[in-house]
Amino acid sequence: MKVARYPAEAVLFDLDGTLLDTIADLAEGANRMLAEIGRPLRTLEEIHSFVGKGIPNLVRRCLTENAHASEDEIDVAVGVFRRHYAVVNGHSTRIYPGVPETLAALRAQGRRLAVVTNKAGDFTLPLLERMGLSGHFDAVVAGDTLAVKKPDPAVLFHTCSLLGVEPARALMIGDSANDALAARGAGMPVLLVSYGYSEGMPVDTIDCDGLLSNALEALDRLQPL
Repeated sequence: MKVARYPAEAVLFDLDGTLLDTIADLAEGANRMLAEIGRPLRTLEEIHSFVGKGIPNLVRRCLTENAHASEDEIDVAVGVFRRHYAVVNGHSTRIYPGVPETLAALRAQGRRLAVVTNKAGDFTLPLLERMGLSGHFDAVVAGDTLAVKKPDPAVLFHTCSLLGVEPARALMIGDSANDALAARGAGMPVLLVSYGYSEGMPVDTIDCDGLLSNALEALDRLQPL
């Protein structure tokens, strides 16, 4: 079967579950939060399925999946999580195989690169710096850069504006329906990695333009500039 190749002047990457395996740090921060507020701890698998729509949603699901919490309790817990996650952010995070080589190759080809994540900027920027990836990117759009997050396509429109590229001339690479829906809404092609988080949804059931088992496979999906 012939594989489609895209004329992408820019490539936009999700962060958690796409570039970086951050689940161990997210789980540590979440369980420190739960312990402090006197709630039962969550398994790594549960927290894995909660990741994707940003910190407030992660905390909400930690407190309300098969349980109950008031809005006030959730608001307090978000602050507690942020305090604990700031301490552990990056400690056990790992770069997925092929990511550094892929980013270097895309830069060498002259493509513009961006991170588009639902993670808050206060955690995104230090994490990219700590992992040695920040120098690859021309723009970083975090979960609190705008008033909305993925899957709202406004986030991708904003990123393309920063890069000076039309959305149709960009490519989104992510790991979940949030990425796919945002890209569809922005009119840009989207590839999903098969190794990410995807909020517990089988990634091969999500409407996208193809799956990647390794970041390096993205290089074969691009037309020369």
